[in-house]
Amino acid sequence: MAKEMQKTSMFIERNPGDYENGDICKNLDDDGRPKRTGTWVTASAHIITAVIGSGVLSLAWAIAQLGWVVGPAVLMAFSFITYFTSTLLADCYRAPDPVHGKRNYTYMDVVRAYLGGRKVQLCGLAQYANLVGVTVGYTITASISMVAVKRSNCFHKHGHHVKCQTSNNPFMVIFACIQIVLSQIPNFHNLSWLSILAAIMSFAYSSIGLGLSIAKVSGGEPVRTTLTGVTVGVDVSGSEKIWRTFQAIGDIAFAYAYSTVLVEIQATFGNDAPGNFLTGFGFYEPFWLIDFANICIAIHLIGAYQVFAQPLFGFVEGWCARQWPDSKFITREHAVDIPCYGVYYLNLFRLVWRTAYVVVIAVVAMIFPFFNDFLGLIGAGSFWPLTVYFPIEMHIAQTNLPK
Repeated sequence: MAKEMQKTSMFIERNPGDYENGDICKNLDDDGRPKRTGTWVTASAHIITAVIGSGVLSLAWAIAQLGWVVGPAVLMAFSFITYFTSTLLADCYRAPDPVHGKRNYTYMDVVRAYLGGRKVQLCGLAQYANLVGVTVGYTITASISMVAVKRSNCFHKHGHHVKCQTSNNPFMVIFACIQIVLSQIPNFHNLSWLSILAAIMSFAYSSIGLGLSIAKVSGGEPVRTTLTGVTVGVDVSGSEKIWRTFQAIGDIAFAYAYSTVLVEIQATFGNDAPGNFLTGFGFYEPFWLIDFANICIAIHLIGAYQVFAQPLFGFVEGWCARQWPDSKFITREHAVDIPCYGVYYLNLFRLVWRTAYVVVIAVVAMIFPFFNDFLGLIGAGSFWPLTVYFPIEMHIAQTNLPK
């Protein structure tokens, strides 16, 4: 009787050992892991979601600080560096042979296979600290975009002279509630639909921003630009110029640095430009288009948050499963029959851990609500080790190049 009730119950226990029997084996890859179902479309969606992130929103400000000579040169330099080192990193997906070697499913696994030692811990520290920072930054940016919609409507209704101040905190809570639900998506394999939606939103708001910028310049409005960026003694002091220059370079580095999730994906306006050109109100009209662009940003960041959070979720859950393999709270999954969806496998540890993570990140974002400064900090701290140093070191080890 108990067995019959268990079969008809809403919750059906599933042991990890069940994979060794029956039809489940058919869903395993040649290395014993769940079969990879990604395609070039889903992989491209993950990459676009990661690359065309909130970093592009501060590029106008970064170029304004650097000027029309240094700004584009830095953009091209970072673009070339990222492309070159990303190809090296992609070749390290398998080890020791790039074609027939054993697959590595995370950045740390790749570093462990080729370099080993303390460099594995250094890679993990840099990568996961970066992922935490990005999720904080995306929480801040998403709330700013939500607030921008409300302020845009306020400006349209009451005039541009009205302050229309609105707190970001309620919108951070809304964003966090959405992320708590989406964080229950088990892994990258189940994330493709969200990344495709986010990628579409990326193109939408980037195109709107470009179109508004072209319209503003072609409309004959006075826009003061210089070859060397903001002018010392006119716009800023000498020390402010130096600080803003380094901050702008950090912002550009952040906009290009997606190497932190590359391995996981492969396993599936002038000198006065605002810091965020769609929410800093470089534009007021047409207000409905600004609203639509900011809604696109918020939707995109909902997906981008998951792209950067999933590797961290997987790392913590994998580590805990290895530390406490006999804990049912950590390893046991329960099949939940959800109407209009099907069977969802609920893991209690995943539910508690991921919910706690999203809540903590939201609290940190409320305490540290600075957009440009935060992006510069993340970009400056993570670009060199994750995008440049480790890929080149692993390529040298893979090909036995003399140092």
